[in-house]
Amino acid sequence: MPLAMNRDVFITCAVTGSGGTQDRSPHVPRSPEQIAESAIAAAKAGAAIVHCHVRDPETGAPSRDVGLFRDVTERIRASDTDVVLNLTAGMGGDITFGGVDAPLPVDEAGTDMIGASERVAHVAACRPEICTLDCGTMNFAEADYVMTNTPGMLQAMGRKMTELGVKPEIEAFDTGHLWYAKQLVADGILEPDALVQLCMGVPWGAPDDLNTFMAMVNNIPDDWTFSAFALGRNQMPYVAATVLAGGHVRVGLEDNLMLDKGVLAQNWQLVERATEIVERMGARVMGPDQVREKLRLTKQVPQG
Repeated sequence: MPLAMNRDVFITCAVTGSGGTQDRSPHVPRSPEQIAESAIAAAKAGAAIVHCHVRDPETGAPSRDVGLFRDVTERIRASDTDVVLNLTAGMGGDITFGGVDAPLPVDEAGTDMIGASERVAHVAACRPEICTLDCGTMNFAEADYVMTNTPGMLQAMGRKMTELGVKPEIEAFDTGHLWYAKQLVADGILEPDALVQLCMGVPWGAPDDLNTFMAMVNNIPDDWTFSAFALGRNQMPYVAATVLAGGHVRVGLEDNLMLDKGVLAQNWQLVERATEIVERMGARVMGPDQVREKLRLTKQVPQG
């Protein structure tokens, strides 16, 4: 298909993630205070959306504690910096099998499987404008680990998100995930004007070569909005590639720790670099209110 460059681009900053990066850079935020401060700094640098996970403040290990999510979101909302809140809902679908010769019982230390209501409990409590919906099951890099999202689980989570008035951001790690996302829309579980994030270069999903990327882009319905990112050193090249392909962009320490070779990044620096790329391409960086209008987002009051 011919290139249709996007002239109005929003930037998402993925602030901390759930990967084991907490000891690889001192800039990866751990505590709610650090995560909120990093998100606010990213917003001041040009991010219209901040995508937040939470971590154990002491160890940096990923967490799905509702209280930690509340703390992060309350700190961001209490600041004088406006930004669209996007919370992960990807936790709670982890299976680590016992090994190739004895897969069962599963490894309890690496397994965290919970039900749909519990997986979105923090979304119900915090009422962000956006939350993620990982639209498929996938092998990650670890030998015996599987990210598990069954069709039944996705249907239940998607319904709950829609009922809460929170817009799901479909996380598509491969082409089949887009295929199923279309089915969720066709079944009336997700709204027709869907939002999708193309996750490129995550082992062992879609590789971050441009042929695969454009295959993903070409499978997105015309009335959907898409954003994309790639891991590591390809993060910034994908800012340019995504804008050229008609999409929006995501950067942040969840996906990449480096600003330049040998230089550890902070979130605001990655957003600043992405902003520079977008503007040098002749596009305009959107603010949070423009994003809310475009995506039909509603600012809500947290519950309880």
